[in-house]
This record gives sequence, C-alpha cells and structure tokens, in this order.
Amino acid sequence: MSADAPRLLVAGVGNVFFGDDGFGPEVARVLALDARPGAKVEDFGIRGLHLAFELLNGYERAIIIDAVPRGEAPGTLYVIEPDPNLTAAAPDAHRMDLENVFACLKMLAGEAPPITLVGCEPEGIEPGMGLSPVVARSVEAAAALVRRLIEQQLAPQVREPQGGLV
Repeated sequence: MSADAPRLLVAGVGNVFFGDDGFGPEVARVLALDARPGAKVEDFGIRGLHLAFELLNGYERAIIIDAVPRGEAPGTLYVIEPDPNLTAAAPDAHRMDLENVFACLKMLAGEAPPITLVGCEPEGIEPGMGLSPVVARSVEAAAALVRRLIEQQLAPQVREPQGGLV
C-alpha cells in the first residue's frame, strides 16, 4: 500500500428501499461530507461482492455501518467485532450481509482486515424509502461514533523507546 493510500475503509451497507435498512448508506453519506484523509468512505448499498473485493485492497482496518436487529430499543447503537469465520454455506453475489461477505472472501482466497461493525437497531425493515424517525435521530450519533473510531485508528502510533538511556 502506498503512503498516500487510505489505511481504513468505512463502508455503509444496506438497502435504501427497505426503511431502516438504509441506515448504513445514510451514515456513510454524512461521513463522506468531511471524510478524513487516510479513510475511504463509501456507500456499498447491497453490493456484497464489491465490498468483499474492496476489502482485499490492503486496508489496515474496516468499519462497516449497518442496521443490526438484536432486540434492543430502536435507535440503539452497537459496536461489534464480528467473527470472520462465520460464513454462509455458499457465497451469493446478490446478498449483502457480513456472513456472505466473509464467504465471498473465502471463495476469493482472500482475508479481510480486522473489521468493526457499527450497527443500529432498526424499528422496521420493510419496503419503503426513508428511515424511521427514531433511527434517523441516531444517524448523527453514529457518525460521531464512527469519527471517533477513525481517529483512534489513524492516530499516530506512540512507540516506546528501544534500548537503554541516551
């Protein structure tokens, strides 16, 4: 990876035609307005195979933003470290979920960088454009959370001095 290449991928995923499933793309849109150098922000929508290929581009880490139903109150934000060993039986180029992205990576004989998932509990994922009001109110908080994660990842590494006293 060249010195000026992005070190971090920030990927919004989800289907904007299914209500709160459009959470990831909306947060990516907000983050892209003031993207930090060193981080590539992109809306991958429902392009799971494209995300798998992009993850092979030498990033140090990836942050994926998505609607994640886990049973909490709608609008609840999560930070999850997914297990890349979870894979679907067979990859499907038309499906977008992390399990399928990991299956596509295995099919491509590739390995993803460490991934952090920033998720939001949806109120509803049914046909229709637009986020529910409660999930829409979580977009800015999610963008702020992702910005903090980006800063942590891209902050200069403090190295301990090697050897004895100078």
